[in-house]
Amino acid sequence: MHPETVWESSDLRSRLIRAALMPLSGLYAFGWWCYLTWYRLGFKRAQTAHRRTIVVGNLVAGGAGKTPFTIALVQTLGELGESVAISTSGYGGPKSRGAHLAPDGPLRADEWGDEPAMLRTLLPDVPIIVGRGRLAASQLALRHFPDRVLVMDDGFQHLPVVKQLSIVLDPPRRNRHCLPAGPYREPRRYLRRADLVIPDRWQVEPVLPTLELAAETYAVICAIGQPERFLASVRQALPHARAVTVRVRPDHDSLQDGNLFDGIPPEVPILVTAKDDVKLRLRPDLGERRIVVVPHAIRVTPEAEWRDWLRRQLHEKLPKTTP
Repeated sequence: MHPETVWESSDLRSRLIRAALMPLSGLYAFGWWCYLTWYRLGFKRAQTAHRRTIVVGNLVAGGAGKTPFTIALVQTLGELGESVAISTSGYGGPKSRGAHLAPDGPLRADEWGDEPAMLRTLLPDVPIIVGRGRLAASQLALRHFPDRVLVMDDGFQHLPVVKQLSIVLDPPRRNRHCLPAGPYREPRRYLRRADLVIPDRWQVEPVLPTLELAAETYAVICAIGQPERFLASVRQALPHARAVTVRVRPDHDSLQDGNLFDGIPPEVPILVTAKDDVKLRLRPDLGERRIVVVPHAIRVTPEAEWRDWLRRQLHEKLPKTTP
């Protein structure tokens, strides 16, 4: 069974599996308490490198909308007059080890990871640092972009590096247990470490995509966390069209398997996310197939209050260094 099914389903089998896993969840939560306490007592200390760092994090395994929020945050920071760099793990790519400053221009998903490749497509002028070594990424940002705001996509649980501002996405979940009986990577009581929890104070709303599709049928291929949100937005945007094929793969799947297009007529447009598009473009058998990227954007509401709060944080917690 897929972990999401075990965590969220109310059927008897899932409930029994969760019950059997609860002792392990207790051990996991205790391990997190030990890890956090080690830092709180000063046996280990977080290090400061780049002094203008905002982390966008969450508490659960799987998709929580961090990357769309990160993109919206970067755009809002730009509107507020800030230059930005992004740190992302590059999950699934060879460059995920350590930290690497990505070159200018398009990035290959099979080398840099699907999310960095997508970020470069959507934010072509924003520098990207790739790798799970968050302290090394912070040091790279200090060296190359000392006055930019470093937006760290994920990394709230990475305690060795100091983040001046932490924003955590915590959408409602029925199952609030830690791994493996639930989706939480740390107990929710530690949310108090965050400067802002969304949606506690503001709401994140999807922006319904506008699609013009000159066809009565379409196919969908996606490999993202929480694919049901994407599928729902497609159905809303195309109420009069019909999906002939819906092919869902695990998050970060390479989408390179040989039978991916089986059963999809060549003339049928294939709807994908931007994250999937960067991987499909690597396929040698793409041919003349029509790939339609469905825009996925979010907004924080009330927008004016959100921008005012962010402006204050920039002034108080992330001031620019003086020469």
